[in-house]
Amino acid sequence: SSKRRIMYLLWPLLFLHVSAQRLTLFDDRLKQPKQEGSVRLVGDLPSSGHVEVYHDGQWGTVCDDGWELAEAQVVCLTAGGQYGEGSGPIWLDDMNCKGSESSLSECSFKGWGVTDCSHKEDAGVVCKNITSNRQFSVDNSLGLSHDLGILFDSGNSCDFRINVQHTSEEEELTFCEYKMILMFYPELNITNYSRNLTVKVSQTCHPHVSAFLRYLYTRQIDVSITSAQCLHQLAFIFGAKKLMEDVGRTFTLLLPEDNTFLTQVSMYEYGVRTGDLVLQENVLQYLSWNCEYLISSPVWSTISFHMMDALLQHSDLIVNDEAFLLEALETWIQDKCEEISSDLQASLLNHIRFLLIPVDKLYEIQFSSRVLRQNHEKLYLTGLLRGFQFNALPFSKIRNQMDNMSSEYLSRIYTGDEWSVIFNVSTVKYPRYDYNYNRRYGQNNRILTFSTPAHPSALYRKQTVFWQAQVFLSAQECSNYGISCYSFPVARFAANGNQNMYTSTIRYSNRLILSCKNENNVFHVQDFKNSMAVIPNNSSMDLPNPCPDDYSFRFVVRPEYI
Repeated sequence: SSKRRIMYLLWPLLFLHVSAQRLTLFDDRLKQPKQEGSVRLVGDLPSSGHVEVYHDGQWGTVCDDGWELAEAQVVCLTAGGQYGEGSGPIWLDDMNCKGSESSLSECSFKGWGVTDCSHKEDAGVVCKNITSNRQFSVDNSLGLSHDLGILFDSGNSCDFRINVQHTSEEEELTFCEYKMILMFYPELNITNYSRNLTVKVSQTCHPHVSAFLRYLYTRQIDVSITSAQCLHQLAFIFGAKKLMEDVGRTFTLLLPEDNTFLTQVSMYEYGVRTGDLVLQENVLQYLSWNCEYLISSPVWSTISFHMMDALLQHSDLIVNDEAFLLEALETWIQDKCEEISSDLQASLLNHIRFLLIPVDKLYEIQFSSRVLRQNHEKLYLTGLLRGFQFNALPFSKIRNQMDNMSSEYLSRIYTGDEWSVIFNVSTVKYPRYDYNYNRRYGQNNRILTFSTPAHPSALYRKQTVFWQAQVFLSAQECSNYGISCYSFPVARFAANGNQNMYTSTIRYSNRLILSCKNENNVFHVQDFKNSMAVIPNNSSMDLPNPCPDDYSFRFVVRPEYI
């Protein structure tokens, strides 16, 4: 290629590994020592430029042959730097990365210095930071917080020094504190004989250290998206667990902002390392809602075993159907077969709900995934047998088994065309009929009638339930249908006429999914109470609405045996 290739990638600064192998706000490498395999960017900005690798005592460039998103991901996880056209040797050519490597030297390539490129083909990246002006206050204060704040500000008679070093050990800040206050935090191991404490954080976090230390006295602090990254790390170091949880919640504001899923996956791993269960669960919730998009992204093959294990246990996974999830898991296992033992593979496959795989796809599984099925033949045969039993036997025959394996019978959020409808409320359409799925659209796309089988089991597939999905934007629209509404928008999802036909055996735990129309980003999932779902405003949602003017409503039918 004669053109220099520049890959654009969102840069998840915080949530990457806090170690000597990755660049984070807590492991700044802009002044990094020259180590074999180190990566830097050479250009006018710290987050963009051509890529250089340190090898055999000197820096060299990387050829753009084979340079794609996965290679750019590795660089944005490892580099800081500058910009311009390179010089010196061209160390790497024909790169082939998975995206999860901690250094470009861990990827496949021709060999050090083996290349047919010139510097006109030097590879480059532009790593983008996520920024936001959002801010909130944390207040875990006690009655004496004001007086303790004055004590912190005065520094009179302080008896303990905290030295804050830059990770490169080139810069240091010193704070004089009170040992009595710090001894409330056992993680610091401060005793009556302690005189000082040294903490290493990146220079980027230095401006936030004073505010954090003041929090240890007052239990009050203002947190922004920018400062949250440093405050969470400092809270982890000092063992301020309540602040960790409070700051961790602000990270959820970042979740919808990265469609590559690099930030979310790295954020989860960071939560595991710091023991932040709130952060872990918030990330898993988002990834569950966006599971289908995650599966189709390059990041899917890079996620860890323990993350996969936690994700598959979620019943709020949004996927086309269970067969789609099984196929994605099989692909992941095949990519990781040399890293994951047979027992661990089986533990993941046991999370698949074979009973809920559509019976026609259940039949097809017998003839696919032959290599994987040979390694786990008993597991597959058991799953297939139970799946066929579930589809062939009446509920009364299998009821006694449900208490022991209830999750196996519990539907996830399946969005296949047979079980869901979607429309964008911002677009008005004329009445029309969709003969493929027996759906009639009303005067605008905010009223829709369609039908589904009564239940996924083959016993009920020919028994039909008719549904009406509506979205109301005003009190007058609600009044026209004899409904009282007090907040807008509000969605209504009800069965027509025959809703009581299966109430002794089947219930419907239907869901409403809100997603950005053009960005494939699910940011809110809600159940229906008495067939109604009031959409919360942006400030009260678990996640912010990243597309307030252009989002879609998906109505999902979820039948379950009672």
